[in-house]
Amino acid sequence: MWKAGIVGLPNVGKSTLFNALVRARQAQAEAYPFCTIEPNLGVVPVPDPRLDALARIAGVERRVPAAVEFVDIAGLVRGASRGEGLGNRFLSHIREVDLLVHVVRCFEEPDVPHAPGELDPVRDIDIVMTELVLADLESVDRQLEKARKDAKRGDKRAVRAVELLAVIRERLDAGKPARAAETPPEAADIRRDFFLLTDKPILFAANVAESDAASEGGPLAARARRHAAEAYGAPTVALSAGLESELGELDKEEAAEYLRELGLDAPGGDRLIREACRLLDLITFFTFNEKEARAWMIPAGTGVASAAGRIHTDMEEGFIRAEVVPWSALAEAGSVPRAREAGHYRVEGRDYLVQDGDVILIRFRS
Repeated sequence: MWKAGIVGLPNVGKSTLFNALVRARQAQAEAYPFCTIEPNLGVVPVPDPRLDALARIAGVERRVPAAVEFVDIAGLVRGASRGEGLGNRFLSHIREVDLLVHVVRCFEEPDVPHAPGELDPVRDIDIVMTELVLADLESVDRQLEKARKDAKRGDKRAVRAVELLAVIRERLDAGKPARAAETPPEAADIRRDFFLLTDKPILFAANVAESDAASEGGPLAARARRHAAEAYGAPTVALSAGLESELGELDKEEAAEYLRELGLDAPGGDRLIREACRLLDLITFFTFNEKEARAWMIPAGTGVASAAGRIHTDMEEGFIRAEVVPWSALAEAGSVPRAREAGHYRVEGRDYLVQDGDVILIRFRS
């Protein structure tokens, strides 16, 4: 399962947002630094209205959405790369996730202290990013030393690693994240082995006051969004963690009515989850049987036999063919028989690359 780590300074609303996303009060959310020490884990369903519609077409009640695991990680402070605060424990938890959700405080609240002082989302973003860059610099220097030794012994992979690490170090030394370093696509497997914090995709979450949730977050969120894009090439989703927490206490109909009253068409958490999946370059395909309709998330460019392996390894090993219908065509037809009659179903071999929204029936030898 894909993991998204929620990071940021203390008291910016990370745990409140985490609790809202997982619809449960798993994480402590108190107004003091290091309220979260060990990371909290929660599996969050990916919202997709296509799944509900597919269940209706298939005539089944059970729906199993795709999911992403969110990790609520302890607040970072200036000097974390040198061991300040929770230091290395914080950084080690970040290394285990696939994407970072960096929560930035963009709301005024006198009762909730803000350790760096006056609210300044640009400064706060840079504090966290600087610590991650410094941690990566230290890691790159260690790896460079080892790779150079191995290269002298004739290790060709190490020779390539030295070249890549040198390019990445130059960007880090300029205060830029590792992902700003351009390296050849064919070297991606070596680069992944470096496990650098700032090589991960990052999504900024501007945590705004509830009153600003329907207006793109107000001036503080606008500053955060602009700086995130210009300095780090990253998108920003503005949401109110407090509002998301309130919505989590309501049933589906009550939450929808509350959103309408506020002028919002969807919870901010839904937008954040969708954007996280986009940054991870994930697509969704669907399956159904007489019992359930299910959504599956895979990286874009995955072959259908490998996609079948996500369902069960036997399906990949015994793969014969796949019967595929685009979601839009099935929805337009309104039923499987009509979709077949209209010629929307097609047979694909194992090399077919799954497309977002494909509804797939796998034929395999058991």
